[in-house]
Amino acid sequence: MICSSTASLPVRSRREYPEHPLVGVGGFIHKDGRVLLIRRKFEPNRGRWAPPGGLLEVGEDPQEAAKREVREELGLEVEVEGLLQVANEVIKDEEGRIKFHFVLIDYLMRPLGEKITLNEESDEFAWFEPSAVEGLNATANTKLITKKFGEVMEEGRRSKVA
Repeated sequence: MICSSTASLPVRSRREYPEHPLVGVGGFIHKDGRVLLIRRKFEPNRGRWAPPGGLLEVGEDPQEAAKREVREELGLEVEVEGLLQVANEVIKDEEGRIKFHFVLIDYLMRPLGEKITLNEESDEFAWFEPSAVEGLNATANTKLITKKFGEVMEEGRRSKVA
């Protein structure tokens, strides 16, 4: 029989000081050239702007998990347009120990509706011009994928002109 010392802890607590990296999925939602971000209410990244997302559940398809997380956090149905990036996020504590470690899978999405209803995990949401994200209190991953989104959109504009 296999026993885990963290099995009875709440999910949020099991994220801290993990034995292995956790897989996170996110939805990078865009509309009319702007991107939708939420301000996180809980650690990690409390008070920072980020795409909606959460942990992959056992046996779950990552793309379906990202859609589920968007639905749970925003009450919004989305269409996945493709994989935007896979990144590594490591957050250390004051003593240099790894407090959080996530492998993040972010999908490019477009909303299928207009109404957004936040759940208890976020303080607020907003649509941003990609150029404004660099100046926000946003996660490093958020800034990275926003830059990548800008590159993807620019590449798309160039291919339409060619």
